[in-house]
Amino acid sequence: MRVTFLGTGTSHGVPAIGCDCAVCRSNDPRDRRTRPSILVDLAGDGSPAVPRDPRIEQSPTATAVRYVLVDTATDLRAQALALDIRRVDAILFTHSHADHVLGLDEVRRYNVLQRTAIGCYGDATTVGDLRRMFAYIFDAKPRAGGGVPDLSLFEVGGAFSLGGVEIVPIPIMHGPWPIFGYRCGSFAYLTDCNGIPDESWPLLGGVRTLVLDALRERPHPTHFSVAQALQVVERLGSDRTYLTHICHDLPHAATCARLPRGVELAYDGLVVEIT
Repeated sequence: MRVTFLGTGTSHGVPAIGCDCAVCRSNDPRDRRTRPSILVDLAGDGSPAVPRDPRIEQSPTATAVRYVLVDTATDLRAQALALDIRRVDAILFTHSHADHVLGLDEVRRYNVLQRTAIGCYGDATTVGDLRRMFAYIFDAKPRAGGGVPDLSLFEVGGAFSLGGVEIVPIPIMHGPWPIFGYRCGSFAYLTDCNGIPDESWPLLGGVRTLVLDALRERPHPTHFSVAQALQVVERLGSDRTYLTHICHDLPHAATCARLPRGVELAYDGLVVEIT
């Protein structure tokens, strides 16, 4: 399995509009952070995201799930162009905050390329919010000119399978909001959280590669600080941890230099192999 970080920033992104801090003016490309999202290649064998045979590219029967997008971040189009993302077979939603869903309309390009609907998965609240926020997609009314994403919504409350791989939703807390993280094998993605309920810890047992929210050094009411994230890492004992949803308080190089062994800041474009 291969995980590509499309975006690793906070809801404002980095650089932030109108900010002249050292991180926002940094020349280190790892300090440029778009809104948070990952793409999971369930096969992870390095083959191209779209088959090279054009007859296969245009076949409506080529619908096996391989490329799973987690959240449709506000910057999805720019991320897809920068990282040459050519296929999306399914979308997992952690929650419905703007920075995690407002790129949803960009998915219609994948409908054109793939000639098939794309399944979207989330908890009941998120599915309801998507129906409301994107009523023009889901109200089944004909739209003059077309151009509407072709999506199917699925409400999930427990483990399910995509492409023959088990996906386990992990209930976590984002301030007062219960949302989802996701686990796939020995990998777990927990963005936008500041609390893990007691019943969710057993679902994380044996995770070797962890992606975890760590907004900044100072405490925040809805996100883990770096120190709080490190407490989670110590409890789980993961081999590798990548911190995400990072604001402009954390310079990449300087922060990574003082983090414990096996822990580092993620950055846009980072690719991680999961065994």
